[in-house]
Amino acid sequence: MFVVDDDAGIREAIQGLLKSVGLCSVCFETAREFLASNRTDQPSCLVLDVRLPGINGLDFQKELVDAGVHIPVIFITGHGDIPMTVRAMKSGAVEFLTKPFRDQDLLDAIRQALDRDQIRIQHQSGLVKLRSHHRSLTVREREVMDMVVSGMLNKQIASDLGITEITVKVHRGQVMRKMQAESLAELVRMAAKLELLPYKK
Repeated sequence: MFVVDDDAGIREAIQGLLKSVGLCSVCFETAREFLASNRTDQPSCLVLDVRLPGINGLDFQKELVDAGVHIPVIFITGHGDIPMTVRAMKSGAVEFLTKPFRDQDLLDAIRQALDRDQIRIQHQSGLVKLRSHHRSLTVREREVMDMVVSGMLNKQIASDLGITEITVKVHRGQVMRKMQAESLAELVRMAAKLELLPYKK
């Protein structure tokens, strides 16, 4: 949990609130301090003030996205308006709270943000594992996988590759084993996640 706000009183109040529900947090006065900090790969979120010295929170949110830093953001501000809220939410903010806000509203937003980040981390972890499985395939096995997920039958694959149907079945079996796919439907879903291009002659 990270809090960026140039008001020391707000930082302390939020930190105390989070501590009361068993959440650890690290506070920063500026966006630059946050960027220079070490962040873990545990689910986390950023409670970010809109008006900050040096750079405003909305521009900083865009900087994070552009830099590939995927952390759910909850905006807090004493000077919010509708265009500001729309911009923040369009850029992926979890919530936009106007000071003074209820403690429970902030805690609800934080829970939502942490859940969202947990899902992102699990998805990322699954994708890394999937890419590793795909890299373990031989060139021929990748060809067969591309053809299989494109809907081709064994005899069509055999004809295109100039090999026997039995050899195709062997390669298919290896693909299923290495990719840890239980069914053709699961293999198709894996190919979609890996964004593999459909097979073309």
